[in-house]
Amino acid sequence: MNGHAASAAFSAVAEATRLSPRVPQRIISMSPNSTEILYGLGVIDRVVAVSDYDVWPPEVKNLPRIGGWSTPSLERVLAFRPDLVLVSDAQSQLVGPQLRELGLNVVTIPTHTLNDAYAAIRIAGHATGRDAEAAQLESTTRAGIERILNRTRALPHPSVLCVVDRTPGTLRDVYAAGEGSFIAELITIAGARSVVPRSAEGYSRIGKEALLRYNPDIIIDMMQGPPGRLGEDPQAVWRDFPELAAVRNRRVIPIHDEFVLHASQMVVKSAVLFARIFHPEIPAADWEKP
Repeated sequence: MNGHAASAAFSAVAEATRLSPRVPQRIISMSPNSTEILYGLGVIDRVVAVSDYDVWPPEVKNLPRIGGWSTPSLERVLAFRPDLVLVSDAQSQLVGPQLRELGLNVVTIPTHTLNDAYAAIRIAGHATGRDAEAAQLESTTRAGIERILNRTRALPHPSVLCVVDRTPGTLRDVYAAGEGSFIAELITIAGARSVVPRSAEGYSRIGKEALLRYNPDIIIDMMQGPPGRLGEDPQAVWRDFPELAAVRNRRVIPIHDEFVLHASQMVVKSAVLFARIFHPEIPAADWEKP
């Protein structure tokens, strides 16, 4: 975008912002967790564009895309004349300054911990004029988490490694959720314990030595992308480590549900999914009961 075009775009956005109603009507959601929350607040009909990674709710299928998680097209963002742009905390550091320089109303959504998920609901609710709906959504989410926690307190807690990313088809560049992440919190709530220690980001790169040292009872392998990515058989990939208890006992569990990686009201659904994996001795339907 040249200087003249950028200046014109800035003026257009500034005027649109000045004339827009107090309650945003043209929202861009730049991360899937924000989109999920907007749906929960009942304002998905106000969303005019989403990121390339959004797949839920079904309403986003036909929405325009503004680019990747860390590489959105600023020209496309401006073209939608949004009066609210929601970004995750990590995105805010990458693209937040550029968006604000263009005169956009940018609100940052926290994503690291379970408390962040609750705060994200409140923040999005306030930004969209849906404070009452946000309070209800937060209350329901907290109650769902507490219900699961109460049912798992007295159960055995197996050790769990949750792999959030790796090179497809191999065990290179393995990254796992550790203490300090909302995923590790959900593992505990669902009746298990995460084997990965705390780190600044909540996620750590795991080498062969660490895998053998942790020796988890269960491995959750988050499969980002469609089933059968690159023709991969996740069970076969992990057979390179027959020393691991999870491999020997056939407790390597691939998960394709992308919501598990999102700090939104979907944490309840993720906790139920985890509980069913960790405790197959409990009838699956019991985890849904109030």
